[in-house]
Amino acid sequence: VGLHTHGSWRLKPLLDTARVTLSFNSRHRKSHQDSQALWKHEAVQKYLETLSKEYQQVSHLLSADSLNDFEQRTLRRRCADLSPIAAAFQEIKEAEREVQELEAMCTELDSRDEKQLLELALEEKESLDEKMNMLCRKLFHLIVPKEKYDRSPVILEVTAGRTTGGDICQQFTKEVFEMYQSYADYKRWTFDVVNYTPAEIGGLHHAAAHISGENVYRHLKYEGGTHRVQRIPETGMSSRMQRIHTGTMSVIVLPQPEEVDVKVDPKDLRIDTFRARGAGGQHVNKTDSAVRIVHLPTGLAVECQQERSQQTNKEIALRTLRAKLYQQIIEKQLSQEQSTRKLQLGTRAQSERIRTYNFTQDRVTDHRISYDARNIKEILSGKEALDKLINRLLEFAEIEAVTQHLENLQALEGGG
Repeated sequence: VGLHTHGSWRLKPLLDTARVTLSFNSRHRKSHQDSQALWKHEAVQKYLETLSKEYQQVSHLLSADSLNDFEQRTLRRRCADLSPIAAAFQEIKEAEREVQELEAMCTELDSRDEKQLLELALEEKESLDEKMNMLCRKLFHLIVPKEKYDRSPVILEVTAGRTTGGDICQQFTKEVFEMYQSYADYKRWTFDVVNYTPAEIGGLHHAAAHISGENVYRHLKYEGGTHRVQRIPETGMSSRMQRIHTGTMSVIVLPQPEEVDVKVDPKDLRIDTFRARGAGGQHVNKTDSAVRIVHLPTGLAVECQQERSQQTNKEIALRTLRAKLYQQIIEKQLSQEQSTRKLQLGTRAQSERIRTYNFTQDRVTDHRISYDARNIKEILSGKEALDKLINRLLEFAEIEAVTQHLENLQALEGGG
């Protein structure tokens, strides 16, 4: 906030006294994928000190009697934005001082008589380190520009790929779809199946679900891409010879804002009805309740066969079609924003391999963050282990976003 000679207030960057000089290259960034490591970077400290000083100035200016209504509203909004950042900044500073005091005490506790006290101090330090990491994540989440669709529900689609033999792709596709269904239950989200096309041998060719709840897209947006499976088939010659097969399945995650206002001309639609395939009760294969809608200008096709009512299936299919058409608009916006999260964590493209599930080694590897997790069964259960992996992705993305945010500010200040 700066003062004009005419006495009116305006907002401007306060980086004159703390100019950001952060420029990580990709290799350097990968060595700083830890919240506390980024927190200790000089440029981050300067930027946060700047925001903290700005908060103090704005708070002081709000007490002035000479402000008009517009100036007060502007300053109050800025104060509301800065207040949680300043509070989190001071909270981390306090925790950092506690860590330093403990470290100083630990250097003095080296005699046998003080061994037990040293162990307690080290346990306390470990607890403080965890607290620091949590506070840093909280702070970075506050300063990172929010993605537009993070709070949106999603349409999640899974599709089986191809393999060198056997039915591992279809079986794995079913397991992954059930994993996300369990994860939705774990997060207390609503999971509504809108399409389900089973394979003849018990697996799954394709399925789609509408998932709604708190911050659904934020948690699932990096799940889109190709998931690879490596396992020995349960039957056949490969099973007897213990030959490992490799297959793939793809996941697409489409944000679906509550109000998707996309106009669709009925003349552009071809609507087909057919008999449902799969579980659903006695009505299956007896009534043409399933609906397929093709959008002729784009070639997009959606179908729904989950409900008994043809009209209900048609409404669900139309909603999904609008979401897909809207997704084209969203993808264009995302590409224009040049988000580092998109750059570093992938394009969200269906063809991009993001994760490998190696059953013979009981290991899941996320290739984007070089993260290995043991116990595939725990991951596929869709509970704590999957949530830990997803949160690891989010932490990586937030750190990348902080770095990009500071680089953008540096470019603006430098006139770039």
